[in-house]
Amino acid sequence: MFIAKIVGSVVSTQKTESMRGSKLMMIEPYVIEPKSRDHFITTSRSLVAVDVVGAGEGQFVLAVQGSSARMTPETKPLPVDCTIIGIIDTVNVEHKTIPLE
Repeated sequence: MFIAKIVGSVVSTQKTESMRGSKLMMIEPYVIEPKSRDHFITTSRSLVAVDVVGAGEGQFVLAVQGSSARMTPETKPLPVDCTIIGIIDTVNVEHKTIPLE
């Protein structure tokens, strides 16, 4: 499981039948800045993820990859490799709240 920010959406009018109706979002994984540990930085990677929780652009989310991406009721029958499974409200590290921006 990892933290990511939704940076956009993906529209695909032609796709396999099982994926019809699935909301696809472009996400970028984030990590805590290692020196100050007081903010997040992007890993500069981009992934396409199926959104099963109704997240929106600009929100920080929890995502999973690999076989874990198919362990939700919504994604079990789908050919997916990355799924958004939660919307993050706050993150606390070393007794500090890390801003989500």
